[in-house]
Amino acid sequence: MEGTKPVNKKLAAAVSGGAVLVLALTGCTGSSADGKNDDALDAWAKQVCEGVQPQAKRIESANAAIQKETSDNSAPADVQKTDAQAFKDMSDAYKAIGAAVSKAGAPKVDGGATKQRDAVKELDDLGASYASLQQQVDKLDTKDQAKFADGLKDVATQLDKLSKTGSDALKNLEAGDVGKAMAQQTSCKSASAPPSAPASPAASG
Repeated sequence: MEGTKPVNKKLAAAVSGGAVLVLALTGCTGSSADGKNDDALDAWAKQVCEGVQPQAKRIESANAAIQKETSDNSAPADVQKTDAQAFKDMSDAYKAIGAAVSKAGAPKVDGGATKQRDAVKELDDLGASYASLQQQVDKLDTKDQAKFADGLKDVATQLDKLSKTGSDALKNLEAGDVGKAMAQQTSCKSASAPPSAPASPAASG
């Protein structure tokens, strides 16, 4: 019977995969070498980046909490408490980023309104998915380790799928001039450079 610890390691690896989704909105892929963006776009990028930065840190902290739980021989109740709180934090963070993008309005680029709407929907959907995982973890039976490990395995599988859904709408939003404007923002640069490296994808095997 697979114990809680190896299953939670899979969970941690899947969380790392999911946490990089938020970095799609940090603009670090853009280049500002080919001239200055217009002021309206810069103002939009500044507002979004300032909204993203604290939430990126929140997601990173939630990720770290789950990672830490795998390094100890933790009791199921402790794993449940940590994981449920981490998923709640991630859910709230993605919803807050969606709200920040929504509040900023559409960027002044071709198709900006559509790109913004699609990105907000994607972020809201991510928030709802993590909220659902939190509810699932809350319902796990911590008194029966075998049942708990099986339940956690289901959560890890869903999380792995979630981390592979991609962030096409976010990438689409920050393409071209929007990405260049975001790349110039200090808050986006700091949000896109977490101090801890994500777990290797091999860790989920």
